[in-house]
Amino acid sequence: MSRELKKALAVVYGEDAANLAAQCARYERGLAGFSARYGPGAVTVFRAPGRVNLIGEHTDYNHGFVLPMALDKDVLVFARARDDRTVRLANVEAAFPDREFAISADIPAQPTGDWANYAQGPAQLFERELGPGLRGYDALVDGEPPYGVPRGAGVSSSSALTVASAVTLLGVNGLELSGPALADACGRAEWYVGTRGGIMDQFISVLARRDHALFLDCRPTGEGSYRYRHVPIPTGYALLVVDSGVRHSNTRPQYNRRVAEGRIGVRLLQQRYPGITRLRDVQEEPWEALEPLLPEVIHTPELLALGIDPENILDGGVSPQTDTYYVRRRCRHVITENRRVLETVAALEAGQIARVGSLLRAAHASARDDYEISTPEIETLVRLAEAVPGVLGARLTGAGWGGCIVVLIAAESVSAFGESVCDAYRQGTGFEAHVFVCHSAAGAGAAFSTTIS
Repeated sequence: MSRELKKALAVVYGEDAANLAAQCARYERGLAGFSARYGPGAVTVFRAPGRVNLIGEHTDYNHGFVLPMALDKDVLVFARARDDRTVRLANVEAAFPDREFAISADIPAQPTGDWANYAQGPAQLFERELGPGLRGYDALVDGEPPYGVPRGAGVSSSSALTVASAVTLLGVNGLELSGPALADACGRAEWYVGTRGGIMDQFISVLARRDHALFLDCRPTGEGSYRYRHVPIPTGYALLVVDSGVRHSNTRPQYNRRVAEGRIGVRLLQQRYPGITRLRDVQEEPWEALEPLLPEVIHTPELLALGIDPENILDGGVSPQTDTYYVRRRCRHVITENRRVLETVAALEAGQIARVGSLLRAAHASARDDYEISTPEIETLVRLAEAVPGVLGARLTGAGWGGCIVVLIAAESVSAFGESVCDAYRQGTGFEAHVFVCHSAAGAGAAFSTTIS
């Protein structure tokens, strides 16, 4: 490995020798692959990390609180600027075919789920807001596990690709956009693919700091920025991410349904609290005062009679694709989860690690029972994890319906965790679980530039 590459990557991934050697080899393979496809010349490697959310699930799009941490698993984009407005995309994985599009203010979307949409979204947004006349680029994308972000696992592979594409386009055009402004733009760019989510995934990908989680208040300030701070992870403990191997296709309607149920809750609460715009606004009210105002179940005809059209409650006319809404339990999850995030930050900063573990367990119960985003396999994995000595707490992480759990564990117990949990999980479910220690990484940006022959 070259000395320059090793030095650059140590800033991103840390000084662990084995991990650093593996990352250097990965980058060198990517540079060789780029050269083989696009020829010699200058190339810059841009990257964006995935994330694990320690606590604060489905609170971001309700203007609530979250506490994610970036992973050292990321999406890389090897790129070179072009003199025209064409973007050519290739991928190291054969499952993702080559794509090409022209940058414009109205880029026709690829079919739903196509990987190119995550590059087209930022290109369209930046052409509208920072253009006109952005130039394109040639790119080779590498998000392949084990060093890439696991897809469909609830650790934000799609947002990592969006952010990596965004910083690539900015970089090849010499544009300056960073920090909260970049994260916010990436969140809006991802609407292009049809998911009306929040800002957490993009913010942690952009603003990450090694060895820290990010406390983020998802309500914009009057100046259009956001309040956030980095929270150190105490030494002597580790965060494990356990991938359940369960992938549920087409979960977007269920995700959008949860967004709609929260917004319906706000509309109903406005009858008592007319000034509110998000569930965040009633955060300090006792649940006993809110509960009678929120029906357990309500249907479209009843909502229409109240002047609430659920088909138009999501941005851009996205349909929640249901006529039945479970409003009370969804709102209860969001409001109690916000409180748990604040308590977790306080406990981490006070070194009260046992308290953090109990909050993780409570968060999982709420996600399972009130937000209903767990699965039988996830429940098995959580039960097995919490039976391991040294585990303080475990819960599902990510959007849900499969994916990963996050486990808080004493550092000395990590080595004994994987084999016992994975074997029992395989026997109980037939799925293979994969465990990795959550090594934090730096935020998105240009990682390395060179000239290849």
